[in-house]
Amino acid sequence: MARWCYRHRLVVLLLWVGALFGLGFSASSAGTNYANVFSLPDTDSKSAYDLMEKAFPNTSGDTDTVVWKVDQGSAKDPAVQSRIQPALDRIAKMPGVGAVTSPYAGAQGAAQVSGDGKIAYAQLTFAKPANEVPKELVQDVLDTAQGAERGGLEVELGGQAIQRVQEPPQGLSEMVGIIAAAAVLFLAFGSFFAMLLPIAIAIFGVGMGLFSTQLLSHTTDIPDIAPLLASLIGLGVGIDYALFIVTRHRRGIQKGLDPEEAAVTALNTSGRAVLFAGGTVCIALAGMLVTRLRFLDGVVVGTSLTVVLSVLAATTLLPALLGLLGPRVLSRRQRRRLAAEGPETESTSNLSARWSMNVQKRPRRIAVLALAVMAVLALPVLSLRLGATDQGNDDSSSTTRKAYDLLAEGFGPGFNGPLQVVTDAGDTTALVKGIQGTDGVAKVVPLPPAQGVTVIQVVPTTSPQSKETDDLIDTLRDDVIRQADVTAHVGGVTAVSKDFATVTGERLPLFIATIIGLGFLLLLVAFRSLVVPLTAALMNLIAAAASFGVLVAIFQWGWGLELLGLGKEGPINAFLPVIMLSLLFGLSMDYQVFLVSRMHEEWVHTRDNARAVRVGLAETSRVINSAALIMVCVFMAFVLSGDSGAAMAGVGLAAAVALDAFILRTALVPAAMHLLGNSNWWLPEWLEKRLPHLAVEPKEDGETGEGNAPAADGPASAVHGFVRSPDGDAVEGAAVTVLSKGGRQLDRVTTLADGSYIVSVPGPGAYLLAVTSAAHGSRARHVMVADGPLVYDVELAEDEVDAVN
Repeated sequence: MARWCYRHRLVVLLLWVGALFGLGFSASSAGTNYANVFSLPDTDSKSAYDLMEKAFPNTSGDTDTVVWKVDQGSAKDPAVQSRIQPALDRIAKMPGVGAVTSPYAGAQGAAQVSGDGKIAYAQLTFAKPANEVPKELVQDVLDTAQGAERGGLEVELGGQAIQRVQEPPQGLSEMVGIIAAAAVLFLAFGSFFAMLLPIAIAIFGVGMGLFSTQLLSHTTDIPDIAPLLASLIGLGVGIDYALFIVTRHRRGIQKGLDPEEAAVTALNTSGRAVLFAGGTVCIALAGMLVTRLRFLDGVVVGTSLTVVLSVLAATTLLPALLGLLGPRVLSRRQRRRLAAEGPETESTSNLSARWSMNVQKRPRRIAVLALAVMAVLALPVLSLRLGATDQGNDDSSSTTRKAYDLLAEGFGPGFNGPLQVVTDAGDTTALVKGIQGTDGVAKVVPLPPAQGVTVIQVVPTTSPQSKETDDLIDTLRDDVIRQADVTAHVGGVTAVSKDFATVTGERLPLFIATIIGLGFLLLLVAFRSLVVPLTAALMNLIAAAASFGVLVAIFQWGWGLELLGLGKEGPINAFLPVIMLSLLFGLSMDYQVFLVSRMHEEWVHTRDNARAVRVGLAETSRVINSAALIMVCVFMAFVLSGDSGAAMAGVGLAAAVALDAFILRTALVPAAMHLLGNSNWWLPEWLEKRLPHLAVEPKEDGETGEGNAPAADGPASAVHGFVRSPDGDAVEGAAVTVLSKGGRQLDRVTTLADGSYIVSVPGPGAYLLAVTSAAHGSRARHVMVADGPLVYDVELAEDEVDAVN
């Protein structure tokens, strides 16, 4: 497939461009129809909602609030009324505004003025839900209302429709994330064209994913946060997957491969790993379905579709783009070096190699230190409280936050989240009396019955997000309603949020067990070990606990919120643990597969655990850290999205990825594997026979040359002989290295006192044997290993350098 895409690159590129523009045109023509469906079957708030829908079927429009405060006098003063009422009248006449309820409309409006007369509010109802109200209309309402301001008169607006117009321009967070990722890629590659490749793949994958999600919103319920989360995860995985493939492709060219062969090899190795990694992310996302929360179904659809399209772009569009670039995927300096010095053998950065050696020498100390850091960061998770954010968590400079605070100041904190006690049981006198006598209730207003349903508005004394309000809901349900001997239900946005958090908390253990179990099975089959998947499961739980600890410290305790410009502290969004754990599981599986697959490959060849862990870490840590840094940049950019849920998810995922890559995969995992030794790769014989065989990456040595049998096609073998000088003297201490045709080191030894050496190879095939001595020269030769061990003597002349490609 890679070869076909490489050779038909223009066709592939035109197909992708056509698909992107076609989907974009269709999506823009159809518009959006996102719906936040918090359907919670068998909950009290759902029963209340059903009764209210029966009584008031035409209340689908969004209700927003205009609030004003005077410094001196009263909000009822004629001078204030002469400025506010004309603005309200102009708003009421705007097409798309259903009704405006003014505090100046006789005795009925008196309740809309605070006790001290300083603050008043008007309610305006749009004809459509908030997500369908045109932004131009909302902006006109905002400008008209705030145009009535003067010295000593402050006017603010609150509500979902108002919140939409104060969000930053759509795509700002994505653009900032892409620019930050581009900077990291340029530093990693040193080539402008190579930098553009992962960015292009991410744009195509995310673009098509978002357009497809937008079209699907007309056929199924997809929440408005789904596209934000889809672009968040799509940008991260799209750039990372392309980074892995482009890195392997560039390495192939630097080793002397033709660009087409380098692309085919890259896709046939790293491309397979990308398919596996993308599959694990989708499986993790699908794990959200076990919670049976309808709100998350649309999130699963949007994010999974974007990941699938990102993987498809990386495995089809990327080889086409590599074909268009050819050798220009390397920087000019790298191309000049390649032309002057010839192909390179694979090398590892000195920093990565030194760190890998340090982990091998001090595994216990590094493991304890890494565990201590993660434990400290995880401590705040013990006070985790799930709930829902509202406009009280907006930035203090926003008009919605100011309106929220003014209403709380004038009418009490609970005014921003009233409860509705709904009943169709007839006489409610005893119920109203019981509610009025309940601690924590500020105001009770029974509304006239409609369709046999009575709604009692209950204003708590505490804010919607406080624990006291949650306790009040429990008291009303368990004590007050039961004592009144009526059938009634407690509803309203605050009660729905509480029920959502409760249901999520109850189903979270099943969800965690599902995704951890799936990950265990995948890694068990891929690496044929019981200890590796157990270690990975434990690491995932540690990473999750530490990342949620960071979230609690920032968003629940308020540490650094003002610095980040993220508003006021509050509970953690109830849906966030499920979404974050899904994404964290998928992303950490990517890094685990990339790290351990290289270790496993070395283990299969050498059966030396210390060497396998050391080499695997040294050769993959740089790419893993680069990929993680890109992810962190992309996720942190979503702080600019203007959506508190997306900002919370961005910060949480950035913390999770950073901790996972920089502490777990770079320090704790390899240190633990050194301590566990050969037991890392233990698998009972009976299980080995029953497990299916799944190769994440094919053996790089499987390439064939002219007349050569495929390498590693038979049982393990060896090359042995003597290293001597031209005079026939034994050369002691010479380094003998055997490499695969792809340039990967398979074994390395030093000669004994008699000049003898023996190196192991995985099987018959062609290899490169390199011999280096400080006192003599260097010599490299291709050797062919047949069915048995090969005897090969090497002669070194003083100061001789004989490099063979």
